Order: sequence, then C-alpha cells, then structure tokens
Amino acid sequence: MTLTDGTYRLGPSTGRLLIKTGRAGLGRRAGHDLTIEATGWFGEAVVAVGAPDGASVSVTVEAGSLEVREGTGGLKALTDADRGEIKRTLAGTGQLNIAEHATITFRSTRVTGTPQSFEITGELTIKGRTHPVTVHGKSDDSGLVRGWATVTQSAWGIKPYTAFLGALRLADEVRVEFEVAGLDPVDSPG
Repeated sequence: MTLTDGTYRLGPSTGRLLIKTGRAGLGRRAGHDLTIEATGWFGEAVVAVGAPDGASVSVTVEAGSLEVREGTGGLKALTDADRGEIKRTLAGTGQLNIAEHATITFRSTRVTGTPQSFEITGELTIKGRTHPVTVHGKSDDSGLVRGWATVTQSAWGIKPYTAFLGALRLADEVRVEFEVAGLDPVDSPG
C-alpha cells in the first residue's frame, strides 16, 4: 500500500507515539534510558501527494497517558514501582503539570518533500508554551510511515529530572518518534 491523497485519522489503533530519553551527569550509569509511550492520542493527517503544501498534520496527546515501556542501562532493572514513580514525576508541576495542562498538541504549518521522505514543520504546545518543531519522516512501499523530532524540554518549561544531588539527570533533549502502520480514512460527507 502506498500513500494516497486523502484525510486520515491517527491514534493508537493506527500507530505508536514514543518519547525516548537519555542520561547525563556523572551518575548517568545509575539511571535508565527510558522509552515512554503515549497511549492516549489522536490526530488527523491530510495527504496531498502531488502538492505537499496542501498537506497537514494535527495531533493531540493526553499528557496523563504517558506510560514507561522500557528502561535500558542502569545499575538495576526498572521495576513496576520505578515506572509508577516516573509517571507521578512526569505529572508533577516541574515536569508536565497535567493538572493544569492535560494535553500536548502539534499543528503543522508546512509540509515539504515526498511521501517517501518529508519534513513537517509545526507548532508544539506543551504546558501552555508553543515553539516550532521540525518532524523528519519517511514511508516505505508497505505504507509504513515513520518519523522523529528532537525536543528540548527546558524550552517548554520542563525541568529535566535529576537525582543524587544532580549527579544523575535526564538529558534536556528527548527524541519523539512515531510509527503509523495503517491509515484510517476519514469518511467524506455524502
């Protein structure tokens, strides 16, 4: 299946949205590189193969839906208790502050390239702050669409997690990755 013109729904039934963190500081060996999945998200993609300026993407993520899927590295394996603590920390005021900012949104402002290799420039809003982000993507002949963007947490007022008096901290930059395996067409009004 190749990408064809149309409007498509996006969400957990069609793909995955992941956040990957790294470690920094002298104590980085003690911590974990995390893979966090957004389990509650939805969006819409308008595909315009011959005219990318007519394409667009919008995505909304429920900030409370972020779940730790994997923790690699570290001195010990990541436990369920660790996952719960990370989720509570993410929800807190120094991180995503989900009590006041329940959603994270991305709205494209420009799409360039081809379905096989494209860039989506847009506005990412986290904690009420909006900044530009560029998403790099590609698709293959099977219709699988993948991409990534780098997000610097501090630009959105997120203080990267620290422990051991700052000796262990998450890197300020995180990588957001997506993979869409199936496109769900939005029914056209008839």
